[in-house]
Amino acid sequence: MKVSMTVNGVAVSHDVEPRTLLVQYLRENLGLTGTHVGCDTSSCGACTLIVNGEAVKSCSLLAAQCEGAEVMTIEGLAASDGTLHPIQEGFREKHGLQCGYCTPGMIMSSVQLLQRNPNPSDQEIRHALEGNFCRCTGYDNIVKAVQWAASQS
Repeated sequence: MKVSMTVNGVAVSHDVEPRTLLVQYLRENLGLTGTHVGCDTSSCGACTLIVNGEAVKSCSLLAAQCEGAEVMTIEGLAASDGTLHPIQEGFREKHGLQCGYCTPGMIMSSVQLLQRNPNPSDQEIRHALEGNFCRCTGYDNIVKAVQWAASQS
């Protein structure tokens, strides 16, 4: 079946098998490997990205379900000149990552949080990131990274 959507501002269209997951489509058809596959059960959040303005776990969506959708991946956050998005800069500035495997999903969830709430409390940040697991950090620097990004606007 043919699936068409806009990914990071670019219209794309490919023939896919009906069972193709969105994360597979992005990684295998488009070469966008920043979206990670961590668990295949929508538990870890490593595959989180934004579809039509909502943070979603792309391992739980079929590519066909995103027909006509606007999809934003981690690759689409930085400006065309390479300037990092404030959340990306916050993770760098506040050491909000260690191995980096969960980072794209954490960043995408944080982007949606700050779109909805530009000045979240510590508790609101932690609540927004509950669906994203990091096995390396204690989350404190991740929270500081989101707070730093919020202070930049």
